[in-house]
Amino acid sequence: MKTTDLAKCLATFLTVELPSVRNVSPNTVLSYRDTFKQLLSFMEGQKGIRPERLMIRDLTKEVIISFLEDIESAKGNSISTRNQRLAAIHALFRYIQTQEPGAIFQCQQVLSIPFKKQPGKTVKYLTEEEMSLLLSAPDQDSRKGRRDLAILCLLYDSADRVQELADLRVKDVRLSAPAQVMLTGKGRKTRIVPLMKKTVAIIENYLKENGLDRPGMEEQPLFRNPRGEKLTRQGIAYILKKYTEECQLEEISPHRVRHSKAMHLTEADVNPFFIRDFLGHSDIKTTGVYAKASLKMKKAALDKLNDSKQNPMPMPNCDKSWTEDQDLMQWLSSLGK
Repeated sequence: MKTTDLAKCLATFLTVELPSVRNVSPNTVLSYRDTFKQLLSFMEGQKGIRPERLMIRDLTKEVIISFLEDIESAKGNSISTRNQRLAAIHALFRYIQTQEPGAIFQCQQVLSIPFKKQPGKTVKYLTEEEMSLLLSAPDQDSRKGRRDLAILCLLYDSADRVQELADLRVKDVRLSAPAQVMLTGKGRKTRIVPLMKKTVAIIENYLKENGLDRPGMEEQPLFRNPRGEKLTRQGIAYILKKYTEECQLEEISPHRVRHSKAMHLTEADVNPFFIRDFLGHSDIKTTGVYAKASLKMKKAALDKLNDSKQNPMPMPNCDKSWTEDQDLMQWLSSLGK
């Protein structure tokens, strides 16, 4: 059977354009792949066109809108998921218009489909007291507990995404002053994040105990499972869930820990541009959501309006306080220079 124009473009887009040309992460490729699997299934089930016969001309603006409505209403997907699917489709059609000039008008029609606005969401995060409770949960008398403590402390201290944490290698962590960790985030972009002294001590002990401080171990995964394999994002989520249940806290995802760090920085009145770089956000608007969500900051504004002399911003728990670490404060200040 003759290869269709869509099959050719889609295959090249997923196997060459995304990983090699755009250098996107494997997880992004998988997310895009899942979108197109759903689209092909929709076209076969709703339009009666089998995948091997599907052409670019079949994916009109009206068809794509129908697909988006289907995954949102019939499949029960959220607006966020709907927008993620549309972003993948937009990316494909931007690629198609460079490969198939005759389809430019159709591509422009599909690219004109707007993202759906979402109602404002409240950022969920742990208070400093809850975060302190969570970090005190691992049993430091057991080897596994000490590993879990290192994972949780680094997850919070660096505010990394769970995949960034899973991908860390020994060489990505620097324990000598200024202590820092190099994270590789979305779009394969790297950023340097400082570490608190107490986190450094915990990581240092973990490396020594597991023989990861020896020469030749630099390329090894920083965190491994009992079989010595790289700890996956699912494994990290499982560890977090375990201690969340032990502490009788509301279910917490690794991303909520990241939100928590961002909120604690925001409530400590750290410059939003510093927080943006700390989190690896490309747009300051993304970081701004934490300021909007902070009830303590709203209270501070009211206190100032009423000429209150009381400082509404609480100092973080001394055991977990990044504000007491002068190396971090100097690093944050240097970002604006």
